[in-house]
Amino acid sequence: MGRANIPLIIAVIGGSDPPPEALTNAYQVGRELAERGAILICGGLTGVMEAVCKGASDAGGTTIGILPGDDPGVANPYVGIPIATGMGYARNAIITKAARAVIAIDGAFGTLSEIGHALADGTTVIGLGTWRFSADGQESSAIVEATDPVDAVQRAIAAAEERDRRETAA
Repeated sequence: MGRANIPLIIAVIGGSDPPPEALTNAYQVGRELAERGAILICGGLTGVMEAVCKGASDAGGTTIGILPGDDPGVANPYVGIPIATGMGYARNAIITKAARAVIAIDGAFGTLSEIGHALADGTTVIGLGTWRFSADGQESSAIVEATDPVDAVQRAIAAAEERDRRETAA
């Protein structure tokens, strides 16, 4: 079965209590993803997750929330498909594993965990005002920095398409 039959799923990760600029960026990222036909997957709760789901929902997109607890009713109101896992932060691995690329906006330690899972799996992470890494005093380029929400979505979709090409050729 080729990748052509599988919908493009992009994860958006970020904090539950972000600054206003991150919420604006998340909303715009959600709209852009929906307008380009991508399915959004996220943690399904508040903050960046709610703003990105609202943006995608307002643009007619599909939103999936991978929830930490057992109650799908705790999902933010813009999650179209709530999936209760009962797994707490362990759900972070599901979010990044299901995605072809990840966009990180703002974020605390849960977001850092998701970034780590994605990078360990070879999934491209696009950063928009999120964590930065350094090793031995040298800044790492592990997270691809975006300049704005449109750039973040373009980079994520390009990375997902390149990943699909590599996997199809293998």
